[in-house]
Amino acid sequence: MDIPNIGFNHEKSANAELEILPLSDLYGGKTHDHDPQMAHRVSFYMIICIEQGNGSHMVDFIQYPFDSGTLIFLQPDQVHAFDFAKQPTGYVVLFTQTFLDRVHTNMRLPNYTPTHLSQQHSPLLKLNKHSQARVINAINEMEIEIAHPQSDPLIVMYLFSSLALGLHRLRPELRHDNINPEQSIKLGTFYKLLQSHFLTIRDANWYANKLHTTYKTLNSICKLSTGLTAKQMIDAFTLIEIKRRLVISNITTQKLAYDFSFDDASNFVKYFKKHTGVTPSQFQAAHSKAIL
Repeated sequence: MDIPNIGFNHEKSANAELEILPLSDLYGGKTHDHDPQMAHRVSFYMIICIEQGNGSHMVDFIQYPFDSGTLIFLQPDQVHAFDFAKQPTGYVVLFTQTFLDRVHTNMRLPNYTPTHLSQQHSPLLKLNKHSQARVINAINEMEIEIAHPQSDPLIVMYLFSSLALGLHRLRPELRHDNINPEQSIKLGTFYKLLQSHFLTIRDANWYANKLHTTYKTLNSICKLSTGLTAKQMIDAFTLIEIKRRLVISNITTQKLAYDFSFDDASNFVKYFKKHTGVTPSQFQAAHSKAIL
């Protein structure tokens, strides 16, 4: 079974690169051509705001229980699945890197860094009633402006920036304000290179050379922005991709070893077990039925 890759609907958002959906629209069958309760990969950012209800949201094959007042953050290329068993209510805010770039150009905005690669990262944020009310109000204000006959993209950007800065303040463990704009650009370029070359290259020095910098400098940027070294980022990204393929298909260890450029299957198994504590086959058996 192939995992669906869900892209952003640019036409639907009139190229505004941001869309807000009531959560009920997704289980109401109004806006999607795939089953959102099955594992699928997104190419955009998402903030899922649970206003009422509870359940368990799968993100990269880990189940995260949620209840009223929970926010769930997703980054591009992550695999996730909704849980509509108890029909929770709330909103889904979808936005692209293009939207973030526009906001960065016009106003202050926190950096969106790949902190999800760290094992200590959680995509959940539990809000108190006061913070939940502020978040819902901010989302409603964006909805109102988007629907206005004379909607101004700059107003939407200001409202989004206000929401993002407020959420940034509520997640101090993810704050990396000491990374400067030049470092942020290098980190973004490194991550794009990683997305393009992870199947064949796991050498941090190679990426540093491509960035025209030193391993020490790249390592420092990675640690400041994610808490991981450059090599740890590479391994974490690679392992997530391996796990995704193990869970969403019946691919063999031999084929995976070949796809990820390992010398042989035994080295591939050793690499996977070293980082996860289990063999690829054990991971596949434990997760495939639960997700698919």
